[in-house]
Amino acid sequence: MASADQHLSTSGPSFWAVLGLAAVFLCLSGLFIAAPTAGASIFGIPAPGNVSDAYLRAIGFRDAALALYLAGLVCFSSRRAVGIVLSATVLIPVCDVALVLSVGTAAWWQIGLHAISATILIVMSIWVLR
Repeated sequence: MASADQHLSTSGPSFWAVLGLAAVFLCLSGLFIAAPTAGASIFGIPAPGNVSDAYLRAIGFRDAALALYLAGLVCFSSRRAVGIVLSATVLIPVCDVALVLSVGTAAWWQIGLHAISATILIVMSIWVLR
């Protein structure tokens, strides 16, 4: 078993899983930035348009930054750093669930997407830190 202070090996599945997760967040960010209304419909919040699109694009920029953090960490930092960031990132989908529930317009599958995201982050953080 590898030490938590070692780098993730590019030949290991956890390296590629984290990089894949970063790619997913980067794709989601592109959706929110390029098509905020479509992003909002997946996210589970209403998209009123105009000025509000800027707030929806902020979600995209958040996801882009997260993707770049994860990609940079997995390539250049320790397992421990990657695991800590993955663990802390669980806060994002947990707060997203609270947000869409408070708006009251989300479908079960939209809430489920955020819950699955939180679960994936928890599992990946445990896997990386093991």
